[in-house]
Amino acid sequence: MKTQREHFVRSDERGLATIIFISLLAIMMILVTAEIRALYYLHRQETLLEQQQIKRLNNSAPVSLNVTKPDSK
Repeated sequence: MKTQREHFVRSDERGLATIIFISLLAIMMILVTAEIRALYYLHRQETLLEQQQIKRLNNSAPVSLNVTKPDSK
């Protein structure tokens, strides 16, 4: 009888370890998904800021001056 009880204890421990492992894996996957989403929105925001700055810099560019070369004699 003693050997059967030890067998059940080990089986329960394995089951608990499996549940803990799957729970940790699920938490890690949730964190990875959240990080990917945050990086996507960060990249999108960076692209929008870059476009705004390019537009702002193009609109504020000074008017080019007409430079004439001195006459070569």
